[in-house]
Amino acid sequence: MKSQVLFPFLLSLFCGAISQPILYSIPEELAKGSRVGNLAKDLGLSVQELPARKLRVSAEDYFSVSVESGDLLVSGRIDREKICGSKFECALEFESVTENPMNIFHVIVVIQDINDNAPHFIAKSIELAICESALPGVKFPLDSAQDADVESNSVKIYTINPNQHFSLSTKESPDGSKYPELLLEKPLDREHQSSHHLILTAIDGGDPPLSSTTQISIKVTDANDNAPMFSQDIYRVTLQENMPPGTSVLRVVATDQDEGVNAEITYAFLNAPASTSLLFNLNPNTGDITTNGTLDFEERSRHILGVEAKDGGVHTAHCNVQIEIVDENDNTPEVTFISFSNHIPEDADLGTIIALIKVTDKDSGQNGLVMCYIQEEIPFKLEFTSKNYYKLVIQKALNREETSEYNITFTATDKGKPSLSSRTRVTLHITDINDNAPVFQEASYVVHVAENNLPGASIAQVRASDPDLGLNGQVSYSIVDSDLEPRALLSYVSVSAQSGVVFAQRAFDHEQLRAFELTLQARDQGSPALSANVSLCVLVGDRNDNASDPGLFSLGLRTGEVRTARSLGDKDAARHRLLVAVRDGGQPPLSATATLHLIFADSLQEVLPDLSEGPAPPDPQEELQFYLVVALALISVLFLLAVILAIAVHLRHSSSAASGRCFQPGLSSKSGSAIHPNYSEGTIPYSYKMCVASQSAKTEFNFLNVTPEVAPPQDLLCGDPSVVACANNEDPRLVYDSSSSHVSACSPV
Repeated sequence: MKSQVLFPFLLSLFCGAISQPILYSIPEELAKGSRVGNLAKDLGLSVQELPARKLRVSAEDYFSVSVESGDLLVSGRIDREKICGSKFECALEFESVTENPMNIFHVIVVIQDINDNAPHFIAKSIELAICESALPGVKFPLDSAQDADVESNSVKIYTINPNQHFSLSTKESPDGSKYPELLLEKPLDREHQSSHHLILTAIDGGDPPLSSTTQISIKVTDANDNAPMFSQDIYRVTLQENMPPGTSVLRVVATDQDEGVNAEITYAFLNAPASTSLLFNLNPNTGDITTNGTLDFEERSRHILGVEAKDGGVHTAHCNVQIEIVDENDNTPEVTFISFSNHIPEDADLGTIIALIKVTDKDSGQNGLVMCYIQEEIPFKLEFTSKNYYKLVIQKALNREETSEYNITFTATDKGKPSLSSRTRVTLHITDINDNAPVFQEASYVVHVAENNLPGASIAQVRASDPDLGLNGQVSYSIVDSDLEPRALLSYVSVSAQSGVVFAQRAFDHEQLRAFELTLQARDQGSPALSANVSLCVLVGDRNDNASDPGLFSLGLRTGEVRTARSLGDKDAARHRLLVAVRDGGQPPLSATATLHLIFADSLQEVLPDLSEGPAPPDPQEELQFYLVVALALISVLFLLAVILAIAVHLRHSSSAASGRCFQPGLSSKSGSAIHPNYSEGTIPYSYKMCVASQSAKTEFNFLNVTPEVAPPQDLLCGDPSVVACANNEDPRLVYDSSSSHVSACSPV
């Protein structure tokens, strides 16, 4: 009864030191499904949150948790004798785990003994030989009955049937068990009665009590009046575990004052279970006890052996041998994963719990104290929680593109001397998320495509890479913008969504479109999708696929007459500007230029307002054209200088003969006029405005009369010098040299 009160008190003190475990007490052999207590309520959890928290217990062979009520239920047979053996105190200690967030709680269920085992005797009968000379008061210890139950349910009392020679008392051994002792009350007379038969009954303290019986057969022998005696009632010895078989434990010694056969003592284990003979050996002649097997502290830390000494007669003596086993550091620590997730998304938050780990060691004391750690340089760390529990958490950001998996070695080391350790290796896989946008190989693309290409031909290819996995790294291409009209874009180009190849949908024409720009997009298939854009500039190259159009105007080499070289077309411009240059053959040669503005109209009335405006202000572009013509003329002069010198006399004569013909603004080109007396050498610019009716079939131009107010004075061009003329709607230049009768084409102005 004292142990029943003391154990819960000590247990409560112990539990308070380990984060207050939940404590229950139940009797053994409860039916399956029996309620132990409301675990959810004791943990502070509501019934509504039980499915999400996933409340469970580690002792699944014995208990389970009801999801509906949170009750802790019995799920298997709970046999105290099977679980705890002969221990007086019996308790199941396990963990309760919740998730979301993960927590662990310690639970202790004390198993109360019930009287479900009756006492029983190992031997079917007890045989005693008592000398007739034995005096009243002599005691004979008898074999005790075994009872698997403990405390109040164990054997409490022994009785024998009433008789005139013997009485029975119940004694207590050092280990707390009860054994019967037979007391001789009246001397025996072998000649009167040579044997006695008694019934020994063992009764336990259960309610109702259980009992068993055995026969005591007493044979009365002749006198041997001295019984053996041990040197001490209890022998104590300390022994290291894992000692090899044959190791000496101790020697028990008993003496007998008798002589001869009555003094010859033999030793034997008393009431020894089968396990005793497996672990220890007793020499029957010397009393030496040696180990017969390997002693394991974790299985049993103390052994109590009963030894009987018997003389050559009928007398016996008993003693107890108490063997304490000393723990050795012979068990390596073990690492157990209570909860573990080996696939971690790379965007997991810092502090996320990856695994819940428990380290255990079967040894005791310092030998059973365990530390767990990891040595790798990884973005995870171990944090101690309580009672040999650790949690593995994320301490640095993860990046699957840098490291896709981690091999982690957990090392558990105890504090024994020498210490033992074990290693457990696991692999953590980092799962991908769409955290990388596609990246093009080039910042921008420029492609040259010759015109008249084949429709459907590949003209370029863009490539983008994405380090993500699966759909997160699968890239598709599209055109998202262009400087072409949206309707026209589809008829010009297309792009393959899978390969990024750009195709021409039609043949390009350099004369219509010389360049265009596209904006291409690479987009992955993640959720949400990420994309990147790049510009593609397409330059359409020219090919010689168009003839040179003939000029619209021609110039008389000697006369200076400007004529149309072909019929006017609808595409020809209504306004034209001609630059005419004239050069003499002097040394050095001198030249002058004039600008002709030509307007095509159905009638003269349409162009009169334009003519009344007077000369147009000088144009910077015209001045540039003038200097280009002068430069070209000078180069020509230098080139033909030798020829000009050879025929200089001839040119002067030709100039004198033609001095009677002059070209004056406001007059017909065929009318003659004299050269102004003040005309001297030099370069003089002239500006003319002409009009030719579009219906006229004549090939010569009739210059409109210009009023004296707007006509430049002394504006005369003589037909004697050489004439240079440039005219057409694109301003090509035709250069005429009167000395060589040669016309050459100039580049456009």
